[in-house]
Amino acid sequence: MGISYLKSLPLILIFILITVSAWSSPSTAASSNSSSHNGSFQQCFSSGFQHSYNSTTSGSMIFSKNNSAYASLLKSSVRNLRLLINSSEPQFIISPFHDSHVQAAVICSKKHGMQVRVRSGGHDYEGLSYVSDIVPFIIIDLVNLRSISINVENESASVESGATLGELYYKIAEKSNAYGFPAGSCPTVGVGGHFSGGGFGTLFRKYGLAADNVMDAKIVDADGKLLDRKSMGEDLFWAIRGGGGSSFGVILAWKIRLVPVPPVVTIFNVKKTLEQGATEHLQKWQAIASKLHEDLFLHAVVDVANAPSNGGSKTIQISFISLFLGPAERLLLLMKVSFPELALERNNCTEMSWIQSVLYFAGFPSRSPLRVLLDRSPQSKSFFKAKSDYVKESISKAGLEGLWQRLMEEQTSLLILTPYGGKMSDISDSETPFPHRSGNLYQIQYLVTWDSDNETQQHIGWMRTLYAYMAPYVSKSPRAAYLNYRDLDLGQNDNNNASYAQASTWGLKYFKNNFKRLVHVKTVVDPSNFFRNEQSIPVFPS
Repeated sequence: MGISYLKSLPLILIFILITVSAWSSPSTAASSNSSSHNGSFQQCFSSGFQHSYNSTTSGSMIFSKNNSAYASLLKSSVRNLRLLINSSEPQFIISPFHDSHVQAAVICSKKHGMQVRVRSGGHDYEGLSYVSDIVPFIIIDLVNLRSISINVENESASVESGATLGELYYKIAEKSNAYGFPAGSCPTVGVGGHFSGGGFGTLFRKYGLAADNVMDAKIVDADGKLLDRKSMGEDLFWAIRGGGGSSFGVILAWKIRLVPVPPVVTIFNVKKTLEQGATEHLQKWQAIASKLHEDLFLHAVVDVANAPSNGGSKTIQISFISLFLGPAERLLLLMKVSFPELALERNNCTEMSWIQSVLYFAGFPSRSPLRVLLDRSPQSKSFFKAKSDYVKESISKAGLEGLWQRLMEEQTSLLILTPYGGKMSDISDSETPFPHRSGNLYQIQYLVTWDSDNETQQHIGWMRTLYAYMAPYVSKSPRAAYLNYRDLDLGQNDNNNASYAQASTWGLKYFKNNFKRLVHVKTVVDPSNFFRNEQSIPVFPS
């Protein structure tokens, strides 16, 4: 059964059908000048509500550059400060309160030649939800579409795309401590982009990705139609669960499958420096992390730290951080067999509830009140650049030592190594567009941060040099990458309108053999390529 949200107002639908038939194509409208864009777009958008019994006025949800709230709203959920420097600004920011508002925004944008960016949480690494090389454009900010409904009896939840992961976890815990959801650790990430790009976290070795646990979705397509799984069809439903939503429409809501969690889980964080054998420990971790029991998630975080045993000089530190779905005693037995070198002891372990582990991995004290998960403000903002890789064979000791030398050059650098295996090896590469399943030992996220715009080129240059160094040690043909760690270095669409061959340079890295099917779906559902950005799925040539 489709999501039960499809309640578009009859008069709104009449408005949409009449105006769509009368409107010109985007290419014709795009020839208008900027001032006529602004006035006519506002008039178009506002007229969508004049004859409806929806009491929300357009003035309370459309913000232009001369509106006092515009600047703060634009920056409200931005995490990466480098993307606010010298970037173009949207003509309007629209914060809809109802599905019909999104429909009108899409239709009016199409009529008046406006590009559309859709933002749910603002964490996207290259800012494609709020920055555009093509102007004029608008942002549809889904912050007001964030309702969450938990159905414990059916082990499901309905969540609108503007909700954050923190809000979702809070609502689940409010209803039951017996369920969780396999998504990411950062509570201010919006579910819209996270789910549509795949979405992984501490439960994914047990239950797969967030996208693997989506049962239904609601989307506004390029014609302004409101569709659920039944009406969109299985091809489009497949595409938006890992292929990115921004290429296909505006995803408004999701129905997801909740997963059982035990009453007690156990966490630990054991740190090792080079002087304490960190390299040897990581070599062992590479060999066993993807083979561990699926109840055990053990990732490794590599950074630069002080070495107290060496006069406080800089060294590499590796933090082995774990979530185990069970009590400490059982965890200790598993670790004694699988990773005795780590010498895990009972006093390294802390038992807690699953929702407390959510707080822990989000960086909060595990005894913090759950309401901290409802804070939508980013915990930190900085300039940063990130990349990703997949590792299929263990990196040699010499390779790791060369990596350490390069990390020591950048003291604000960080690597997060996420083990695969478990449930991820049981799901077919083509089940969803997310193709990085069996055969991967772990994923690497590379991250470097800095404080000032005048440092940007230096740090990005360092990141590119590091990425080049890692080429021999990671996946090949293609060198794979994770869509939700978006990286425009992998290639960009020319003028946001790439050919299939051009887009393949980055598309095959994110989607491997699923890329061609994504292009086919895009060609069917959005043949005019209305929803497009610097790395959107292209259409096949006509």
